[in-house]
Amino acid sequence: MTDFLQVAGKTYLVTGVANRKSVAWHIATALEEQGARVVYAVRSEARKKSLETQLAGKPVFVCDVEEEGACTNLATEVAAAGLTPLHGLVHSIAFANYSEGFHPFHATKRKDFLQATAISAFSLVDLANAFKPHFTKNASVVTIGISSLLVTPDNYGYMGPIKAALESAARFLAKSFSADSEVRCNVVGAGPLKTSASAGIPGYVESYLYAEKLTLRKRNLSSAEVANAALFLLSERSSGLNGTTLVVDAGLGLNFFDKDIIRLAMRPEK
Repeated sequence: MTDFLQVAGKTYLVTGVANRKSVAWHIATALEEQGARVVYAVRSEARKKSLETQLAGKPVFVCDVEEEGACTNLATEVAAAGLTPLHGLVHSIAFANYSEGFHPFHATKRKDFLQATAISAFSLVDLANAFKPHFTKNASVVTIGISSLLVTPDNYGYMGPIKAALESAARFLAKSFSADSEVRCNVVGAGPLKTSASAGIPGYVESYLYAEKLTLRKRNLSSAEVANAALFLLSERSSGLNGTTLVVDAGLGLNFFDKDIIRLAMRPEK
């Protein structure tokens, strides 16, 4: 059988694994199923401990991207362990402080916005820059964004603009790296997913179920489907894609005038 993706025997760094529901977990699993070697980076020693059983025998490093110099230290440690060069890097990191509940966007606190930006968007730049000397010439960097930056869901709040910054950063990285390499940087624009992180968003369940009605197949995405798209972008089969967003949303973004949704909105009594 032909190895279409040709990732077997190659090494990829995957960040952001929290548990088996994580998109990062599904990406790492898909890579390993195809014969790739995965290096894991998690945010804390506590997280590493919680994943001890699932990641037994695999290279796992700690990197709190909020800390100055953490990404550079990670790159040094990974290289020192003989795990470079890397053929790709997966950025699947996001954080927003919803501990005080939902607030309208205009009431966003400066410290919360800046913290979320540093963790969710700038960390892509920081990681890519730190590992730049350790990439193969045509390595692939993939980050996980959202399917649309034009929608304004109330309960997503300030993460919308931050995801826009993440997507823009990916395009600028693609341009910047092109000066002296063929390293690519792309985004998977994922529709709503059922993850532990999304469960912390106020009112997310209702939004998730609503989004499901808007998909063409009337069934929401699985994290594995997003992982499959990421796997394609990590492989050389996607060599013609750079600085782009691959939207994976089961048709959600084009189905706002679905007849069943219109009926429920305009004539809910019937």
